Amino acid sequence: MAKIAVELQQAVAQGEENGAPGHVTSRMLAQGYGWTVADVVCTSGPRDRVFEEQHSHVSIVIVAAGSFQYRAQSRSGRGRELMTPGSLMLGSAGQCYECGHQHGAGDRCLSFWYAPDYFERLAADAGVRGRLDFPVLRVPPVRALSPLVARACAGLTHQSGPDSTNQSEVPWEEFSIQLAAQTLQVLGGCSSDLINAPPSAVARVTRAVRKIDRHPGGRLTLGILAREASLSPYHFLRTFERLTGLTPHQYVLRARLRAAAMRLAGKPAKVLDIALDCGFGDVSNFNRAFRTEFGVSPRVFREQSAQTHPSSNI
Repeated sequence: MAKIAVELQQAVAQGEENGAPGHVTSRMLAQGYGWTVADVVCTSGPRDRVFEEQHSHVSIVIVAAGSFQYRAQSRSGRGRELMTPGSLMLGSAGQCYECGHQHGAGDRCLSFWYAPDYFERLAADAGVRGRLDFPVLRVPPVRALSPLVARACAGLTHQSGPDSTNQSEVPWEEFSIQLAAQTLQVLGGCSSDLINAPPSAVARVTRAVRKIDRHPGGRLTLGILAREASLSPYHFLRTFERLTGLTPHQYVLRARLRAAAMRLAGKPAKVLDIALDCGFGDVSNFNRAFRTEFGVSPRVFREQSAQTHPSSNI
C-alpha cells in the first residue's frame, strides 16, 4: 500500500502547490464486455465544494488510500459512511451520491464498474435472487475480502509508474467477477442500519485512521489513538467501531496485514524483515495472523502472487 499512498500524497501536494482546486482523475486499467476497472485519484480537500453525482453503472470501489465521506440513498434512507482503506464503496446504477473530504485531503480508489444486465447475470450465477440494489453503502475491511483486496491493490501497483506491466498480465476480469460474487455473499450478513454521526466524531476518527494508514507499523495502542482523537479510550473505542465497522485493534491489524501482503507481492524481501517492518513483534505471531487473515502462509501468498503477476520480481 505504501506506493499507492505515496503517489496519492504527491498528487495532493502538487495540487496544493499550484493552488489548484481538488479534482478527480480516472485512468482505465482494463475493460471488457459489461465491466471496467479504473484507478481513480481524487485530490479534493476540506476547502473544496461537494457536488452531487450519479452512478452510471453498478459500482464496487476498493478504497486503496486516503479517506472520505460517502453520502447516498439506500434502502434504509439517506445516510453517510466514512470510507477508509480496505473498505468497499457500493453504488447502484442511477443512484445519486456525494463524496466529501471535510476532514482530510485526497483518496485513491480501485473502481470496478458493471453494466446492470451484466451484473445481474453475475448475481444469478452466484445464487443471488431478488432486488440487486445494494442494501448498504459500505462494506468495512472484512476478513472474507482481504485476500482479493490485497491482490487487486497489488495489481494496481504493478500498473503504476514508468515500470508498469502490460494490462493483460493482471487478471482484471477475474478480479471483477470474484469481487462481485464475494461482495454479494458478504452483503448477506450486513446490517442495513445507516450511521449519521456528528461531524466532530467523524473528524476525530478520520485523524486516527489517517495516522494508522500513514504508519501502520508504528506504536498504535488504544491509548495513543484515543489521545490523537482527544477522546477517552472508552469513547474512542465506541466511536471508532461505530464509524469504521472495526475496533481499533482490528483496524490496525488489518492495515498491517495489508501492508505486509503488498510487500510480499512486490520486490523480494525476507518474511522476517516484512513482519518487523509492518509492526509485528516476531515472525511466528505474524505467520499466524497472516494465515488467519488470508488463508495461506506468507510464503504461499508470495508464490501465488508471483503466478498472478508474472512480471513482478518475486
